[in-house]
Amino acid sequence: MKIGLLQLNSTVGDFAANREKLLAAYARAVALGAEFILAPELFLCGYPPRDLLQRDDFVEANLTALAETAGQIGTIPLCVGFVDRNAERPGRALRNAAAVLQNGRIIWRTTKSLLPTYDVFDEDRYFEPAKDVAPFEFNGRKLGITICEDIWNDEDFWPERLYRGDPVKELISQGAEIILNLSASPWCDGKERTRLEMLRRVAHDEKVPLVQVNAIGANDELIFDGHSVVLNSSGELLALGAGFAEEILVVDLKQSGKRKAESGNEFPPREQLLFSALSLGVRDYVRKCGFKAVLVGLSGGIDSALVAAIAADALGPENVFGVSMPARYSSEGSLTDAERLAKNLGIRYEVLPIEPVFKAVEAQLKKVFAGTQPNEAEENIQSRLRGVTLMALSNKFGALVLTTGNKSEMAVGYCTLYGDMNGALGPIADVLKTDVYKISHWVNREREIIPADSITKPPSAELRPDQTDQDSLPPYEILDAILDFYVVKNLGKAEIVARGFDAAVVNDVVNKINFSEYKRRQAAPGLKVSPRAFGMGRRIPVAQKFRTKI
Repeated sequence: MKIGLLQLNSTVGDFAANREKLLAAYARAVALGAEFILAPELFLCGYPPRDLLQRDDFVEANLTALAETAGQIGTIPLCVGFVDRNAERPGRALRNAAAVLQNGRIIWRTTKSLLPTYDVFDEDRYFEPAKDVAPFEFNGRKLGITICEDIWNDEDFWPERLYRGDPVKELISQGAEIILNLSASPWCDGKERTRLEMLRRVAHDEKVPLVQVNAIGANDELIFDGHSVVLNSSGELLALGAGFAEEILVVDLKQSGKRKAESGNEFPPREQLLFSALSLGVRDYVRKCGFKAVLVGLSGGIDSALVAAIAADALGPENVFGVSMPARYSSEGSLTDAERLAKNLGIRYEVLPIEPVFKAVEAQLKKVFAGTQPNEAEENIQSRLRGVTLMALSNKFGALVLTTGNKSEMAVGYCTLYGDMNGALGPIADVLKTDVYKISHWVNREREIIPADSITKPPSAELRPDQTDQDSLPPYEILDAILDFYVVKNLGKAEIVARGFDAAVVNDVVNKINFSEYKRRQAAPGLKVSPRAFGMGRRIPVAQKFRTKI
């Protein structure tokens, strides 16, 4: 059988555009000889629709789009994800569903069995799970159609499973000869390798061909990488979809597999994957929100340089506006590095000094500040004036401001509310500082784009004389390791210290993380690229007194 995979990018709520894209891709797959065609999970409405699912008109528009799509489908079946109503009550009103369309009609429906409710997922909030599953019969063969999480519960792969049932085994026990999976599987660092290894294990152990079509694109914080997979019954790779790009694949399940295809060998370097994910995240956020251009405050440092490089790749350099806003503590080298970066990228660049405004604010506050020593108050005025400048440009030119803070800074509050935190999106808000350096070196792999001095000089906010980040933070290699243990792996202070870290440093870092929750609650959305990001996947109370001592 020749299976068509439509690895496509949908926009939440844009039913007409999603349907048009789907039908064009379907026609292309038919022309390429596909006999049965798959599109991603919830493709017609876009994933994740979140609380739009509580609007009846949204659900109805999705059902109308399904019916209109069915009317355009010929003899080659198309299986696509949509939101179905749950006719069996009591229970939740909706189902995460897939429909098979053929000859102008909806000929079969199925429902997702396993509803993820962890990390960024909240499907149990909206959907009723399937009570049972059954194969779909097509041309004398039984096809086991599953939806995303349904295939993520293999007892031989996971040391701890989240669900009792395994829809794949249930379908095979009923005679399913091929397992098909419609996915909207969000990406994070390393996810593409884990997913492929898991799918290969399922196909090999169950001795069935397996086909997974995965969405690509970004919706708010979440990024979908594609990397759709076709495996034969031995777990050998027949086809692997492109990463972070749309693609139409037609694969004959009878062809020979790539016997040397082991997990990890098929993918680019980690830094390339991270950059591609972030570029896609910026592109889709800006365009799906109805904008074309972005603004980046260029400090001459590595963080803003990397954000500008990502934005130029995502949107084209003509749609990126870099702005330097020097004050009395800004070094000449920082201005030079910012200008060189802008020239290397080919983006518009302006220098708008904030020193005159800074002096005016100092004069305004002189009387009330009398008798106090300069501290963070004066430092943060500078950052907030830069935020005011960028937001004025944003309002005037209709360009979104990109924040330039990384995950390490966001974790410990090394950022200024209503200053450098101003903006619509944080492209590197989930990228640790040590990874900022690694990705920047990758950006410069062929020629210098990010100036060498931006990479090699000690990082500094330049808000007071001779300031460096390490005046108040441990070296980033130590800080980032602690952050990984505490934020991603959920270890406590004592467990982290037991791994060889200084107790005083651990205590200081963790306390900074906890205290800064109120800042992060007010931050711009950040693109998720780690297994656990700040924001929707880490729900910590702001007002809370849980503190452990070591």
